[in-house]
Amino acid sequence: MGALLETIHSPADLKRLNPAQMTELAEEIRAFLIQTLSKTGGHLGPNLGVVELTLALHSVFDTPSDRILFDVSHQAYIHKILTGRLDRFATIRQPGGLNGFMLRTESEHDCYGAGHAGTALSAALGMAVGRDLAGGNEHVIAVAGDAAFTNGISFEALNNIADQTKRLIVVLNDNEWSIDRNVGAIARYFHRIVTNEHYNRLHDSARRIVEKIGGKTAVQVVRRAEEAAKSMLWPSIMFEEFGLQYFGPIDGHNLPLLIETFKFLKAENRPVLLHVLTQKGRGFQPALDGQKKFHGLGPYDPETGMTKAAGVPTYAEVFAGTLAKIADKDERVVAITAAMPNGTGLDLFRPHHPKRYFDVGIAEEHAVVFAAGIATRGFRPFCAIYSTFLQRAFDPVVHDVALQKLPVTFCMDRAGLSGDDGPTHHGLFDISYLRGIPEMVLMAPQDEDELADMMATSLTIDGPSAIRYPRGAVAGVDCKPYPQPIPVGKAKVLTDGSDVAILGLGPMTMLARELGDRLERDGFSAAVINPRFVKPIDREMLAAYARRVAAFVTIEDHVKMGGFGSAVIEALQEIGSAVPVVRIGWPDQFIEHGKIESLRAKYGLTVDDAYTQVLPLLHSRKRRTLVAS
Repeated sequence: MGALLETIHSPADLKRLNPAQMTELAEEIRAFLIQTLSKTGGHLGPNLGVVELTLALHSVFDTPSDRILFDVSHQAYIHKILTGRLDRFATIRQPGGLNGFMLRTESEHDCYGAGHAGTALSAALGMAVGRDLAGGNEHVIAVAGDAAFTNGISFEALNNIADQTKRLIVVLNDNEWSIDRNVGAIARYFHRIVTNEHYNRLHDSARRIVEKIGGKTAVQVVRRAEEAAKSMLWPSIMFEEFGLQYFGPIDGHNLPLLIETFKFLKAENRPVLLHVLTQKGRGFQPALDGQKKFHGLGPYDPETGMTKAAGVPTYAEVFAGTLAKIADKDERVVAITAAMPNGTGLDLFRPHHPKRYFDVGIAEEHAVVFAAGIATRGFRPFCAIYSTFLQRAFDPVVHDVALQKLPVTFCMDRAGLSGDDGPTHHGLFDISYLRGIPEMVLMAPQDEDELADMMATSLTIDGPSAIRYPRGAVAGVDCKPYPQPIPVGKAKVLTDGSDVAILGLGPMTMLARELGDRLERDGFSAAVINPRFVKPIDREMLAAYARRVAAFVTIEDHVKMGGFGSAVIEALQEIGSAVPVVRIGWPDQFIEHGKIESLRAKYGLTVDDAYTQVLPLLHSRKRRTLVAS
């Protein structure tokens, strides 16, 4: 840790530093981030890009009275360091440690927590209006990456800002990246300014606005900017039509310029937008060379940036490889992602079928409606969106896909616990929000071979379907040369039994097998079942076992409320069975970040917990053990 960094305990400590010391502090913070995150992993690239920006914000504004929001708040590591959490920073994303995103319960300086893009402008406007209604005078600053402007919520907020408040500062942090490189017209719109022949002159003009505020100089600069605007699609036109005064673009790594700019904007009594240009991964060459990799990663070598080879393929990789294989034979297949080609694996699909690959940016609602539209033309879209992000598109799933019975396949990566990313990224609600939708077929594979088969199965379904699968490494089973459809709504009995039926959903079949083995050793006859389908559920199988067993056990990587266990209880009630069901799943609360096995142990998703709960229901079923005389 650098000598200056050790002296920073709160934002107030920044205000005593001179410009040279501030620049030195910026480099110390970069070195600290690179070394610390090499052990814990985390969002290195985004945070290296906002060091000077965050220092400038905290030098000029006063949190927690002033509100600073980050969109998305994975770029708030420096904010955490500067607001009294330096001594705990080594715990970031670790069990019991700092969260990887802003979290209101973690610090009074975290005014708003967010792990999904596109929320900062709306939340900031709400805070500004709340301030105005209460007669306050604090400042509200929303820092939004250019990728956030591919999200419709940002534009919904822009549409309202000028009408609803007189003071709000929006900082457009322009680095051309979200996780992958930004796509679409908005990205091209921002890019024009930095590639246009007028850029250098206007960049200097923005500097002079700050350095020579007021008078003829500022007026002339504004006029020159307006003249340049006539010859190109200029960002200021868009934002000023929304009622925000546009400033910039300026160098997001020029600390003195940033500080003076924020001092100027602080005095403005109108909504303003400052366009800053930053470099994601600045100060660490491996992060500059590997933008996607260093957006968010595990531990790495702080000298070389090298990470350990994964070895085992991930579910995302198997999904992408299978989809490419299916698309080779079926020209109807198209792939759609919402700014997550790397995370969903579709960057591996793209080279095989570039004309049938679509990245729509951070626009999940549009992705789903777009999929619906292309499905009306006879195509079979596979819409790959993380479980946690598909929540944002619930209405289009209902209204545009299911209601019209369109054959869209939703491939929900990161279903279940997402470990270190915490509650904003856990995929623990998708069964609840999908299984109540008419026409929906919902599947969960136990391994990679079954994932491939379910993808093939979806092509046989005349309507919407969804497949949920976890983050990370696959089970390691052998896959068939080409996937084969499976009967819709039919479970697979892995082991027959007569005392208890254990249903392990998806990869949780492994825990079901372990529980079954333990009960067998203790003299009980345990059936172990891979349900495969949450909807339609296999009622024939349930009815058959309801006539034989003393209890059912369901195990799922999902909240219990409205989950697979609830579906089993409902189905049993409808067929007139009173056999009790022990449900093993996540409780009715948001689950913190941490290591998956530790969190399962804490919240009762273990073989031991299942055994303890089911044993009293089986006390009269134990088989006699013969003892030799």
